This record gives sequence, structure tokens and C-alpha cells, in this order.
Amino acid sequence: METHRHRRFAMSEPTKPTVVLVHGAFADASGFAGVIQELSASGFAVIAPPNPLRGLGHDAGVVRSVVEGIGGPVVLVGHSYGGAVITQASTGLDNITALVYLAAFSLDVGESCAEVQQPFTPSLLAETVRPTTYDAPGAAGGPDLYIDTDRFRETFCADVPVHLAQVMGASQRPLAAAAFTEQATSAGWKQIPSWYQVARHDNAINPEAQRFMAKRMGSNIEEIDGSHTVFISQPVRTAALITTAAESGRS
Repeated sequence: METHRHRRFAMSEPTKPTVVLVHGAFADASGFAGVIQELSASGFAVIAPPNPLRGLGHDAGVVRSVVEGIGGPVVLVGHSYGGAVITQASTGLDNITALVYLAAFSLDVGESCAEVQQPFTPSLLAETVRPTTYDAPGAAGGPDLYIDTDRFRETFCADVPVHLAQVMGASQRPLAAAAFTEQATSAGWKQIPSWYQVARHDNAINPEAQRFMAKRMGSNIEEIDGSHTVFISQPVRTAALITTAAESGRS
């Protein structure tokens, strides 16, 4: 009688995507500290590169280079202006499995961050943003933009402790005004599934504008009670959304 031998092959665990976190204007990547800790504890590799904040096309090119250098799948996350950057940077990159927007801009082709907000009531940021008296270094022209430090917490991060808001206000990174009015030339969300966290008490981007952008993309939408930087005050909740996107995005 012929004997058949069966071999068992160990099934390897699927590779978790690398999470790339892209900060927005008036901030740097240190705000992602709590989210990074949560994701790292769950076994994700995380990268939070600097966003130059000099111009949409330029900034998207920088982030795109980071993603292209990663050997494996990527979940690309953007906060605020960082959402506009990941929208353009992600186009045509096959290793991006999901896009996650945290109170962020998601633009269509030919649209700018300024234009997408026009149909909605202006946010407090429209009152508290201040241009510099000099041209933005390294940008296409025009000034840099800062938030008035006396109203920084109210505008940007109303649900973080006062002492932290003071540090954030003093160390804010400016956005070149030219970046805010530069139009997107591509929109990766048209091919890549997306998740969107709407901040209900956002004073920097009108929550109604956020809902509009999220619905236009066909995003998986989560609403959360918090400020423009709710990912700082509630990192566990934000990390959970990113994890869901990582587990449910395209293969």
C-alpha cells in the first residue's frame, strides 16, 4: 500500500502595515506621541516625518518619498493640513492600504484648503491667524501664518492642559500662506479606502466642512467630542481608528 505523507507548513502572520503620521500646520510630529505609543504597543511600526509646510506640491513630494522608501504596506494618516498632503502624496502608490484623516483637509483635484471651506461658516482660526511681515522662507511667495499665542489654546487645542498648550503655542511651526491657497493636482482617496475622524468641537476647521469632505470621499466616519487636536487628548480612541483602517484597508 502506498503511503502518503502530509507535511504541515507553518502559516506566517500577515505583515502589519507601517503607519506614517503626517502633522499639519502650527504643530510638529511630537503631538502624535500618545498615538505612537498606543500603535507601537500593538505591534505597528510607526514613522512621523516632518511636514515642511512650504507648499502643497512640495510637501506632498516629501511625504511621497518617505512612503516610497518603506518596504511594505502603509497606512497614511494626516491631521489638518496634513490631510491635504496625504491626499496628493498617495496618488498612484500601490503600497498604501488606507488613508486616515484626523480633522483634516481632503481635497479634490483643482481645490485648495481655502476654497473647500468657503461654503461654511468661518472657524475661529480665521480670526486668530496672523501673517508675518516677511515672506515665508522656502515658499512660493507671501508670508508665513501663525496663530495668535494668546488665543492658541482656544483655537487649536482647547482640550489639552494649559501648560501643554502654552508650549505648543510657543513652539508652533508656521504654514506658508501659499500652501493654504495652492490647488491639489491629484486625489488619492478616489482609489484608496479612507477613514475620517470628525472633531465635533473643532475651532480650526468647521466640523460641517469636515463632514462634507468625509462624505464626499465615502469615508468610514467616526465623530468624537474634542478639539482640533483631539488625537492628543484621546490617543487611545485615535489609535483604535487607525488600527481599524489598518485591518480593513485594501490588500
